[in-house]
Amino acid sequence: MSVALAVIGTGVIGTDHVRRLHRQVPGADVAVVTDIDLDLARAVAATYGVPEAHTDGFAAIRSAQVDAVVVASSAASHAELVLAAVEAGKPVFCEKPLATTAEACLRIVTAEAAAGRRLVQVGFMRRYDEAYRGLKRTLDSGDLGAALLAHCVHRNPAVPGSFTNEMMINEAAIHEIDLVRWLLGEEITDVSVVWPRRNGHAAATLQDPMLVWLRTTGGVVVDVEVNVNVGYGYDIRTELVGERGGAWLSVGNAGVSSVGTAAWVPATWLERFRAAYDAELTEWVRAVVTGTDPQGPTAYDGYAAAVVADACVAAFGRDGWHPVPPLHPQEGRSGRHGRPSFIPQGGVHEPGPAPY
Repeated sequence: MSVALAVIGTGVIGTDHVRRLHRQVPGADVAVVTDIDLDLARAVAATYGVPEAHTDGFAAIRSAQVDAVVVASSAASHAELVLAAVEAGKPVFCEKPLATTAEACLRIVTAEAAAGRRLVQVGFMRRYDEAYRGLKRTLDSGDLGAALLAHCVHRNPAVPGSFTNEMMINEAAIHEIDLVRWLLGEEITDVSVVWPRRNGHAAATLQDPMLVWLRTTGGVVVDVEVNVNVGYGYDIRTELVGERGGAWLSVGNAGVSSVGTAAWVPATWLERFRAAYDAELTEWVRAVVTGTDPQGPTAYDGYAAAVVADACVAAFGRDGWHPVPPLHPQEGRSGRHGRPSFIPQGGVHEPGPAPY
């Protein structure tokens, strides 16, 4: 049995997903691809034997020939496309971010709850990465004791000149924001954003790097270095510090040469997280084929991350800690046998001194 899919967006990640769905994911049948660049959509369709290619993502969603949807278009287009899929009653896998504002994400959560079933999965692929899963298993085992601190590094070799300060949060740090919620099982209550000396290789309008500080309901403090023009590769690191020791990712831990090159660092995010992308889409397609609820990151996870991201953007240029607004409590189905309340964020800590 197979499921007919529409893939909306044939940029780098969309094209890679078409390749993955065509060659590696059992039960996946890509029936149509769309992109605002028709030539690109047609080229991808020709390469992977997709029978239809055009520019209208909404028409693809409405098509009677499409059972489920993969949204891999620009972040600004996600909200309306996902809403259209939900309104059509079709399962939808949306690359991160779910939407570029918390308000838009909440519209999706509300629409999904009204539909009465889980339809949305968000592409926070790090939850499917074996190194990160190993880190979570170590923390959950209790061997480290309670988590106290976490240190994260998110480095890209380069970004386009159109990359903005807001995208530093919504399209880069959003991964770490979700990661903190998932790894620690706690909500983020306060944020601070520090702007160090700007990298001369960044576009003149981009504040790169940024240092993002997060504080959780349990008092864990996390620092995230977002640094997107490092040149040498895609360098992702996470370290947890607990009461009885520390743990860090089991990949990418090696020395860097004196000239700043590092052959062990993946060149791109596609290389680093290829297996995680494979795993998440394989699991999602299996759920669609069998008619079961997807088990990956939910629309509410996308919303919760966006609330924190909005708070980070609001903190630009301001010193000290800034509270994250409480999450909106929302009824929604997380399984086949009930409609539990999503747990709202806990009480916000009083702002403390700046973390620098």
